[in-house]
Amino acid sequence: MIREKLIEKGIGSQTDFRWRSHEISRVEGLSDAVFAFAITLLVVSLEVPKTFNELAATMRGFGAFAISFLLLFTVWFNQYKFFRRYGLQDNTTVYLNAGLLFVVLFYVYPLKFLFSYLVNQFTGGHGEIRLPNGNVEAMIEGNQIGTLMLIFGIGYLAVFSVFVLLYWHAYRKREALELNVLERFDTRNSIQESALNCGVAVFSICIVLFAGPKYADLSGMAYILTGVAMGANGMIMGRRRRRMEKDYAE
Repeated sequence: MIREKLIEKGIGSQTDFRWRSHEISRVEGLSDAVFAFAITLLVVSLEVPKTFNELAATMRGFGAFAISFLLLFTVWFNQYKFFRRYGLQDNTTVYLNAGLLFVVLFYVYPLKFLFSYLVNQFTGGHGEIRLPNGNVEAMIEGNQIGTLMLIFGIGYLAVFSVFVLLYWHAYRKREALELNVLERFDTRNSIQESALNCGVAVFSICIVLFAGPKYADLSGMAYILTGVAMGANGMIMGRRRRRMEKDYAE
């Protein structure tokens, strides 16, 4: 099992953040099954191509699959680190994790559709798809792009809102978990990172809602701010953490 192998090798651990769980719980087992099912839904085709044209059509969907897989893996890995660090199995954690799994499953198809469309556009396509009956149809109309970005934004916001709540819940239990100074700092930083992602999603959603569908492309570009926000936060919080490490060592 992938999660067991990662635990054995200590993947995702920090030398100064103690792991409080080294065993896979039933909650994590269910989570792995749900993520595996979600990835299965992303697969371009479960049927082996019978002709080269079918193979070529399948390969054209590889880019969208790769991007969607990467995003799902990122969510899974963040969840994996949370359970390793805190080992929480209480009702609140179980309910929040269930909410995360629900959002992941619900947004698999919108996620795949969005990136299939974007990859099609960036690879010289015209946003069209050939149906099984041979007819060519537009993947999406111009006035529907805003709605698509709105759907994506709500899903993105929901995922990182759950992580904000999970890390906040862990921080509230800092005494019971016996988090040291650095671990408390890292937990607050995890809350902040997730909140920044939520802020980017809210900004993108506001562009669609208040500026209108004609600015839907701009709402998509808003997610570039994620890299900027994460980079700036990493630099600022990294400096603070290094100062704390020196004080903590003394």
